[in-house]
Amino acid sequence: MTRRIVIGTAALSMAVSLAACGKAGDDAESGSGGDSKTIGLLLPENKTTRYETFDRPIMEAKIKELCDDCEVKYNNAAQDTETQKKQFDALVTQGVKVIILDSVDYKATKSWVQQAEKKGVKVVAYDRLAEGPISAYVSYDNEKIGRLQGEALVKALGAKAKESNVVMINGSPTDPNAPLFKKGAHSVLDTQVKKVVYEQDIPDWSPDEANKKMGAAIDSLGKSGFQGVYSANDSMAGGIITALDKQGIKIPVGGQDAELAGLQRVLKGDQSFTIYKQIKPEAETTAEIAVKLLKGEKIDDLTPVKVDSLTGEFKGIPAKLYDAQIVTKDNVASTIIADKVYQAAEICTAEYKAACEAAGIK
Repeated sequence: MTRRIVIGTAALSMAVSLAACGKAGDDAESGSGGDSKTIGLLLPENKTTRYETFDRPIMEAKIKELCDDCEVKYNNAAQDTETQKKQFDALVTQGVKVIILDSVDYKATKSWVQQAEKKGVKVVAYDRLAEGPISAYVSYDNEKIGRLQGEALVKALGAKAKESNVVMINGSPTDPNAPLFKKGAHSVLDTQVKKVVYEQDIPDWSPDEANKKMGAAIDSLGKSGFQGVYSANDSMAGGIITALDKQGIKIPVGGQDAELAGLQRVLKGDQSFTIYKQIKPEAETTAEIAVKLLKGEKIDDLTPVKVDSLTGEFKGIPAKLYDAQIVTKDNVASTIIADKVYQAAEICTAEYKAACEAAGIK
């Protein structure tokens, strides 16, 4: 599946029309208040540490900064689609006119968003592009992130890359970003390594399931049957590395998200790299868009590109896509610590003190 980016006057006029659909709360049909001063925030899961540690508090703080009397109604779906549907429907029933939605299952959201649109509710897709008539989308160039992951793994394999077999442990099939990461990674690995010899998608991004699949790959291929592992994120990389360690296998493994545990593994040498996505600008831009939509203001300046949904049914969605970068032990200090994602003291606990010192982190 591909995502088309379109720039032009027609797309711009669409963005204007979407942004000018009327002030929030103008056509509230029902609900118990909260329509003009309340923003709904629905996040998909709590297995990945970023959502509760960064995304939620950053968005809540920015919304409060921009609208001091606004309220945020927050829920986490704990990776359950039906739970998220109930949370979404409850916000609509309560009269909430702007919902920030990071979907559990992007395909399931189409009917929710369509019904919400009929009641004048604007939905901002956050991080994952949900299906339906979305008012705005904020994320990253996820296919590019996959390419960065592939490139970093090839670099970690070094001179032997062309002779190396690789295992791919991909993300959840219900996450629209996962096939984009996969596509981007394949675009590099298919031409720069010998072969992808084993590949699995992991439901719910489960580290435990990634661990099991890695064990199955070892059983199938043998300890010397592969020379590197692509992991779609850091949490799964942790499970993968545990399976490799159990068999005494030491090979390049990469991840994504720059999670604390992932960064510590990178510094220690257990994980070759991670991908750093600046969550703060993504979250703050989303908050700014949500507040503007709540006030009935235009969002053109915040959404410079247009994207289509993964099915291609919904076209010209106003969007902002951020870049990302590869992080290895050599640039943890100049990226993660310099940007104050984590302090050195948080990363360099007793177990990782020597690794931090070796990387010039004090």
